[in-house]
Amino acid sequence: MNIMSGIGTVASPTRPPNDFLGHETECRDVLRPWLEGVLDMAESAGWNRRTAASTLMFLAAQHVSSAGPSADRKA
Repeated sequence: MNIMSGIGTVASPTRPPNDFLGHETECRDVLRPWLEGVLDMAESAGWNRRTAASTLMFLAAQHVSSAGPSADRKA
């Protein structure tokens, strides 16, 4: 398994969780380069980019389903 290099770190949120739209938008902006990097790596490894993106959506949905409502209370 390759280690993700060149993607950097994930910045901490600057908007509070109760500013849902701002908080969520900021999270998307922070994670977008990471996602693009993962998809680039999958494609370089021979995976179809669309298949990799679909798989990431599936895995994210599984995570949300299994996390339950208490997962967002951590902040």
